[in-house]
Amino acid sequence: MTSSADAVMTKPPTTPPGSQLAGEGSMWFFIIGDLIIFSVYFVFYTWHRGINQELFLESQLQLNQGIGFINTLILLTSSLFIALGAQSVHEGEYRRALALMRTAFFIGALFPVLKMVEWLPKINAGITPGENLFYLYYYIMTGLHLCHVLLGLVIQAFVLRHLASEKTPDAEFVDSGAVYWHMVDLLWIVVFAMFYLMR
Repeated sequence: MTSSADAVMTKPPTTPPGSQLAGEGSMWFFIIGDLIIFSVYFVFYTWHRGINQELFLESQLQLNQGIGFINTLILLTSSLFIALGAQSVHEGEYRRALALMRTAFFIGALFPVLKMVEWLPKINAGITPGENLFYLYYYIMTGLHLCHVLLGLVIQAFVLRHLASEKTPDAEFVDSGAVYWHMVDLLWIVVFAMFYLMR
């Protein structure tokens, strides 16, 4: 026999998957604006890299590719759990959605920790944004991305609170948090490729 608590936490899906663009329009406006801003930075970085190839390559070799790769896996894994969580909300599986979103949050929270593990030894060694043009771009762009990760974690905290407190969570609200986190993930993939891998 199904308990009343389970009945509250499991509802029929209210929004047919794929029936509309996921998330709120205001979130998409914010995301598109962010993508444009980062695209401008990417263009200027590529241009300056073409002019200063030896300097950029020499500086790039000092970066910790291992930490960069692990952070990439962290964001990809976190995004997977968020996508599964958002899908569960649409399917009315609210308990499962809450568990998946919590997992995504705690995995994603590892990103800023590892970023500090990467940054602090460099800063202590005197490698700061004033070191050269490469490191100026490196700290600006990875720093901006880190701010987006922290904001994404705040958004996910609100999503978790919403899922835990509402009998029938708002799927559009959950989707908005999900698409923002996917944008953060996408930006990191580009940053990782440009700063850690591109030769």
